Amino acid sequence: MRKHYQHEGLVEEQLAADPVTQFTRWFHEADEAGVVEPNAMVLSTADAEGRPSSRTVLLKGYDRRGFVFFTNYGSQKGSELSVNPCAALLFPWIAIARQVQVAGRVEKVGRDETAAYFRTRPHGSQLGAWASEQSSPVSSREVLEQRYAELERRYPEGEGVPVPPFWGGYRVVPEVVEFWQGRENRLHDRLRYVAEGDGWRVERLCP
Repeated sequence: MRKHYQHEGLVEEQLAADPVTQFTRWFHEADEAGVVEPNAMVLSTADAEGRPSSRTVLLKGYDRRGFVFFTNYGSQKGSELSVNPCAALLFPWIAIARQVQVAGRVEKVGRDETAAYFRTRPHGSQLGAWASEQSSPVSSREVLEQRYAELERRYPEGEGVPVPPFWGGYRVVPEVVEFWQGRENRLHDRLRYVAEGDGWRVERLCP
């Protein structure tokens, strides 16, 4: 299985001065091109021994401070981040032969920011955050659905659901951001921003 990439290249002169601005350009282009859920990203973390794990999560916000996602603090990723607060993100925009990689340290977002986002979630998703002890074993699907049903009775539609104390946001503060563009003959373009002082250094990598 082999696909030949015949897309327009990426050159240094086209890059924005910072990776967040460049990410915004590519994110909008991915959305306009019809990429399904362009905010879906592969999040990789590692435990205290350096054993990695990966999963797909949704980007829920970003700015110059970093890239934000939300989860249960007791989940596998939350547990790993508590002992090894570094992570990598991958946006695999395969349909347009592009990908973006982000690596950096991770910090929890403030509770006010978490509460503000939680209130924007659909009612069912708010209940789901309470019902699921994420990454913990559960004996059956029925047990999970029973927990949810009990929460539905306690917090009917239209009634405010409190933010779980064990749930919140993380921000990946970028230290390295790489933009990859597929090109012919496997001579792909790879341009990487590296944090340097108060700015960014850009370097081209061999494909």
